[in-house]
Amino acid sequence: MHSTIVVLPGDGIGPEVTSAAEQVLRAVADRFGHTFTISSHPVGGAALRAGEPPLPDATRQACLGADAVLLGAVGDPTFDTGSSAGRPETALLQLRQTLGVFANLRPARVWPGLEDGGAFKPERVSGADLLIVRELTGGIYYGEPRGMADDGQSAFNTMRYSRPEIERIAEMAFKAAAGRRGLVTSVDKANVLETSRLWREVVTDVGARYPDVQLKHQYVDSCALLLATNPLDFDVVLSGNLFGDILSDEAGAVVGSLGLLPSASIGGSAGLFEPVHGSAPTIAGQDIANPIGAIASAAMLLRHSLDAGPEADAVEQAIGATLAAGHRTADLVAPGSTTAIGGARMAQEILGRVRRPS
Repeated sequence: MHSTIVVLPGDGIGPEVTSAAEQVLRAVADRFGHTFTISSHPVGGAALRAGEPPLPDATRQACLGADAVLLGAVGDPTFDTGSSAGRPETALLQLRQTLGVFANLRPARVWPGLEDGGAFKPERVSGADLLIVRELTGGIYYGEPRGMADDGQSAFNTMRYSRPEIERIAEMAFKAAAGRRGLVTSVDKANVLETSRLWREVVTDVGARYPDVQLKHQYVDSCALLLATNPLDFDVVLSGNLFGDILSDEAGAVVGSLGLLPSASIGGSAGLFEPVHGSAPTIAGQDIANPIGAIASAAMLLRHSLDAGPEADAVEQAIGATLAAGHRTADLVAPGSTTAIGGARMAQEILGRVRRPS
């Protein structure tokens, strides 16, 4: 296999965790006899600091020419004021549109040994394994019109969905559930939102094509409660852009840390893969950041963009073996614990197991 991979380190802890993931990808290439051409490009606040727009044209073109894109994170408090055109986060929205990636897959599982690592009772979360399928290029994040009133005293955004947009993301969720435990929980707010009423209608129509998959409809507020209290009741969670953004962060609390969560944005010209945790600027450069989310995102890159299932399995097995050996970054242990290791050490432990599986 000869594949081209673009790495966008981005902001905050992004460069730290993408460096770890890139090392793992190179180790996979060596172990399995592949050739990966990997190049790095600026995005977000890193691009703004260089006098470029959040998504420079050279970065955009490199992504369009790649087989897959690995992103660290965007977000820099230096640029939190001003217009959208000058904010790092604009790059992410533009990149999703550029690549046409309409489906965001966010798996969340409780790794063996981490059942007591989060805020929830171990007996409630043990064995939790769910997949959030989030529509990514529609809804309120992209709907028009949007803006600030001329007097600065009000602002407006538009939540908008069409039948084709809902149908294609629903198809992806039902196909995923057919290969898992056969349950789709579709999240909406149909009691108050017209977009959600259309969402529920279309999802029901798609579900009729999958008689072996059970469909449940759930209001987003009750889903948030049930996800925290009964996470084992969920298999595939299907949602629109805004609701999926929120619920996937809640899933991080269920499994123990946002630092564990990967994501894959697919459906377009090239897949976009990134950890869920964001740029976390307050811990950047301190060797605290957990690299597992980024490394697991690299595993999703192998599986979904390069059709390299055994290679992806090898990376995930290395993560599991590292955690089973008792290695924990600061986000996975009690505050102030002396047993935590740094992010760089965690990356090396995983890397060693990718190179030399037991």
